[in-house]
Amino acid sequence: MNYESQIKDWLVRDPIRMKALAIASEKKLPEWCIAAGFVRNLVWDNLHELSSATDLNDVDLIYYDPRDCSESRDREIENDLKSISTLPWSVKNQARMHERNSDTPYISTEDAMSFWVEMETAVGAALDENGEITIVAPFDVERLFDFTITLNSKRPKRTDFEARIKSKRWLEIWPKLVVNA
Repeated sequence: MNYESQIKDWLVRDPIRMKALAIASEKKLPEWCIAAGFVRNLVWDNLHELSSATDLNDVDLIYYDPRDCSESRDREIENDLKSISTLPWSVKNQARMHERNSDTPYISTEDAMSFWVEMETAVGAALDENGEITIVAPFDVERLFDFTITLNSKRPKRTDFEARIKSKRWLEIWPKLVVNA
């Protein structure tokens, strides 16, 4: 099975996610994608054959722009998105996120994603200049289809990992998942 093609097919069939991608695309942000639960939850919902999609708690629009790393720039983009859409936008420039995480500076959006707590969360989608879906996944997408939640070795604090699993109720929502740590 071509997992990336399957994700793209599920995205195309999801009008809310496609609208989010179209809106985000209009911002023309460098190295942007919508990541985390936007893709992860879509895959897990489909693998679990849920009768309805889980809610999008937030729409994580990430990008990489070292020219303006200010949090105020992110709020400006976020407020603009919220003025044209009712989606729960969350915008973060990955060029500054290394500071919050006490990492060395990231060199790209994909590099920043490679430091996320769970490897399955590090998957994003964007639209290219032709309107085609592209996938950003530093760990590939195959593991999303393995019914696993895997601790990233770059984030060795198992307590943070376990707290996220519990607070987000992943094992309750998607009971076939198995924790790999």
